[in-house]
Amino acid sequence: MKTISKITMYVLFFVLAVLFGSGIVATSANAEEIKEFETSAESMVVMETSTGRILASKDENKKLPMASLTKIITAIVAIENTADLDIPLEIPAEAQGIEGSSIYLRTGEHLSMRQLLYGLMLRSGNDAAVAISILCAGSVEEFMQKCNDFCKSIGAENTNLVTPSGLHNDNHYSTAKDLATISSYALKNDIFAKVVSTTETRIPNEKGKYDHRLLKNKNKFLTTFVGADGIKTGYTKKAGRCFVGSGTRDGMQVVCVLLNCRPMFEECKILCEQAFEKYSMQKVVASDNVFETTIQDKTIYASPQKDIFYPLKDDEISSIELKETFDNDLSLPINDNQKVGIVEIFIDKNFILCDNIYSTESVDDNSYRGALDKVITNF
Repeated sequence: MKTISKITMYVLFFVLAVLFGSGIVATSANAEEIKEFETSAESMVVMETSTGRILASKDENKKLPMASLTKIITAIVAIENTADLDIPLEIPAEAQGIEGSSIYLRTGEHLSMRQLLYGLMLRSGNDAAVAISILCAGSVEEFMQKCNDFCKSIGAENTNLVTPSGLHNDNHYSTAKDLATISSYALKNDIFAKVVSTTETRIPNEKGKYDHRLLKNKNKFLTTFVGADGIKTGYTKKAGRCFVGSGTRDGMQVVCVLLNCRPMFEECKILCEQAFEKYSMQKVVASDNVFETTIQDKTIYASPQKDIFYPLKDDEISSIELKETFDNDLSLPINDNQKVGIVEIFIDKNFILCDNIYSTESVDDNSYRGALDKVITNF
């Protein structure tokens, strides 16, 4: 009997182990429903990129170190300030032997700015960051000024940069909201978007043992999340694990910023899944929406030039309201496709965005004064 009991017990343990391992039996922790947009990160933002709507957040304006997420800014500033990304450039001595992650640049070898960008974003090369800075602006200091000016110009007011790589400095910081804003801006650049979505590439290794450097992207999110298309990992002891992930599904792109988050890939997946489940891009104003007003007994018709989309939850769609406002100084004649006012969009009485509206046809001034002005003009 004792022998049978032991065998039975072993079989029971084996079956339970298989069931637990396969996920058929859930632990008490797994059985609990994951709370909506919950995170262990010190700071977090999930943002839709085309409108900048924040879909979820936690301490989004808290100034924190962000490690190599800095390289998102380094990359987009370099792209926008380089006339030809494919001209071979000589690597300066200052870029050799930089501490931390590296693509092992050597003084005097030649790489293009585009190749350096892959080394910067896929392998997080701190030496690539220094090389890019000097080759783009003449010095690291001048480049950092460009980076700080860029951040301010797009509304990232709570960001201050000291290094192009993100190596720790007490005066080097950003916020989850700023990084989401910066990332959303950068993803609109086709070159940036291509670089950060690349999982593997090769660049020259002119003075190395092998002819090429094989660069594999450190961003595991790219290969584990359906629709993933970026962006960057980061880590220092002071900053902790940091990550900006991005993904696109059904015409909606979101970025997820996590600062000081140990399970950064796992939480990014959960947060992005929730964003795509809760929100979808909805047409809030159609290009054939017609608004009208009257000037001197003449009816003026106006519409936006394109459809306007906004990320909405299902229960928000019915609460959309539109309010058109025509310019106060309008007078006849009105030209076809002339800006004549704006349309404002509200959700539950809260303003979300506005766009210009344009006349759909020309309207002449047939008054006596209008006719006289026309004669004088033609004369």
